[in-house]
Amino acid sequence: MKIKTILVSQPEPTDVKSPYHELGRKFGLKIDFKPFIKVEAVPAQDFRQERINILDHTAIVLTSRNAVDHFFRMCKELRLNVPESMKYFCVSESVAYYVQKYIVYRKRKVFIGKNTFQDLLDVIRKHKDEVYLVPCSDIQKQEIPALLDKAGVKYTNAVFYRTVASDLSDLKNLKYDMLVFFSPAGIESLFKNFPKFDQNGTIIAAFGPTTSKAVRDAGLRLDIEAPLPEAPSMTGAIELYIKRLGKKK
Repeated sequence: MKIKTILVSQPEPTDVKSPYHELGRKFGLKIDFKPFIKVEAVPAQDFRQERINILDHTAIVLTSRNAVDHFFRMCKELRLNVPESMKYFCVSESVAYYVQKYIVYRKRKVFIGKNTFQDLLDVIRKHKDEVYLVPCSDIQKQEIPALLDKAGVKYTNAVFYRTVASDLSDLKNLKYDMLVFFSPAGIESLFKNFPKFDQNGTIIAAFGPTTSKAVRDAGLRLDIEAPLPEAPSMTGAIELYIKRLGKKK
């Protein structure tokens, strides 16, 4: 089959030089974007019931922009003044840069990992006396608490936001040659919105091992699994698939 249409289950990239736009031009593809999941705030009233005192902690572990936004939102809703002494441990430079939206950036209180949580853990181990708060979603990666437990640091996991299925009723149908997913929640959303979804000849692409597992667990055929050694990005994996498809003709 020739691939002509692709639906990516994420927001449309704002950069005109996005690899998706380049991919579309290169192979004459119609690529649409539609987030299958959305983030909802946990209200302060619900958070209070968890009996977690934010100010009992001396350091915050921030793994995403969502974590940053919802940590400071919660503090505002709870009318808490975050002390100047609070330290922030950020998984990457981009997250650390984003923190500047809310605080005056000082090296002595912002610590940065290279890009993975394992990298950040190396930094956290050097500050074992801190009491850490980890703002997260209801579908937090299990490796995070597992690694923190192994490191023997004091920490509290706290759900500040939830990941829920988007309303996809405006799609009406899923007549695309390829569907692209980035999280198990995206697969859940697919069946919540389209309970009678039948894959047939639809190509399914998944990024990351947990998403790939969710595709298979749902009884679907996984056609493209990224990242690959020769294609570390989703667009690279799709391009590789299209080229291989062309060679089979």
